[in-house]
Amino acid sequence: MSDFYIAGEWRGPRDGAVREIRCPADGALVAEVGEGSAADVNDAVDAARYAFDHGPWPRSPERERGALLSRVADLIVADRAAFARAESLDTGKRLVESEYDMDDVVSCLRYYAGIAGTDAGRVIDTARPDAISRIGYEPLGVCALITPWNYPLLQASWKVAPALVAGNSFILKPSELTPSTAILLMRTLAEAGLPSGVANLVLGDGPDVGAPLSSHPGVDMVSFTGGLASGKRVAAAAVDTVKRTALELGGKNPNVVFSDADFDAAVDMALTAVFLHSGQVCSAGARLIVQDELHDRFVDALVEGAKRIRLGGPFDEDAEAGTLISAAHREEVEAYVATGLAEGAVLRCGGRRPEDPRLAGGFFYLPTILDECSQKMSVVHEESFGPVLTVERFTDEQDAIRIANDTDFGLAGAVWTSEASKAQRVAARLRHGTIWINDYHPYVPQAEWGGFKQSGNGRELGPTGLNEYREIKHIWQNVDPRPQRWFSG
Repeated sequence: MSDFYIAGEWRGPRDGAVREIRCPADGALVAEVGEGSAADVNDAVDAARYAFDHGPWPRSPERERGALLSRVADLIVADRAAFARAESLDTGKRLVESEYDMDDVVSCLRYYAGIAGTDAGRVIDTARPDAISRIGYEPLGVCALITPWNYPLLQASWKVAPALVAGNSFILKPSELTPSTAILLMRTLAEAGLPSGVANLVLGDGPDVGAPLSSHPGVDMVSFTGGLASGKRVAAAAVDTVKRTALELGGKNPNVVFSDADFDAAVDMALTAVFLHSGQVCSAGARLIVQDELHDRFVDALVEGAKRIRLGGPFDEDAEAGTLISAAHREEVEAYVATGLAEGAVLRCGGRRPEDPRLAGGFFYLPTILDECSQKMSVVHEESFGPVLTVERFTDEQDAIRIANDTDFGLAGAVWTSEASKAQRVAARLRHGTIWINDYHPYVPQAEWGGFKQSGNGRELGPTGLNEYREIKHIWQNVDPRPQRWFSG
């Protein structure tokens, strides 16, 4: 079994351990892959370290590195169907969603290919005729890239693309549940001509692979996307060697709807905000905050819409939403809903597994709406990462802002109103990294993505996402050196 990519060669794990990958929609066997350990991590870090310290990649022109990304993008376009199918089999998401994801992967690669070589730094005015001062960029080093299961290749591309353009080498550790497109990506990078050792792939879980990667002294930077608890462990593991970290840790994202919002558009997008990919989205609008006078009519419409959502497997053309990722995750979502009901939330729809026998083999859960929630409830503050919407009421603009900011997270949020000035005022005061006005979910690779507070640190995408993988160096040159006679001796 050769699905680890280390030093330009395909091989299996040192101890021969194997993991089964099964489609969460029906339990069908997708693949058997190697399961790594700290010994495999050491091999991958050694390969990445050698490639960075002695190989040609960090010293190649940035435009050449961008050109390789363009070739990778072209290869993914040519093989889009295979990539999308592999993604859907691993995650259980609808094929059409995986196809959109592949398009977004290509957009990310092409964005970073396009900006490669466009920022050569800057020259500083020293106010001295005998001195030249300039700021330049250098590669950071060996990067550990740890990615989640909900958007496997997309989240990998957000890390791999800027890491490569900046001139780094890396070790990619995808989620142990969804490794298939990471394997395809390594094959594509090799086909595009990436030098040996620059890209390395080790499969396995957090404790056996993620933890030793995060603490390894040969790693200079860890970029992690995942849950808050795991992110804290990554940050703690990086402390001893003072590694740079970039952490995207999810959110409990407010979707604020004022009474003057476009009703039909706000209802439609509120459903998409929370139930896309069955709620397994870091930026999901899982916390609806709706103005009092609109509440009853708005929630009634949401309930009717949620009840009509058709669940199904990845290749069911009539399906509108898919499965949860695993039995364990579905149990966590069930426990979350039970907690909300115990705290006094009113169940308006869902709250159980579907009875449809055709869905019995997968980890499906009905779209769920918990009404009459309040800030005192844990379900309002904790992330379910499932198809569950909590509904709160607000009275006026200041109340809406207060409620929306009452969270330990700060990844994303939205405000719905027909009054442009109010929209801008509220957006300015929401403490979240992305704010949508009269919309939900769109993003472009040119714009930075990341959160405030416990949603993490650092940014992905945009020029800032590239700088996460760079060192900034100041070089001062005295062009007419003379003795200064500072000391008399």
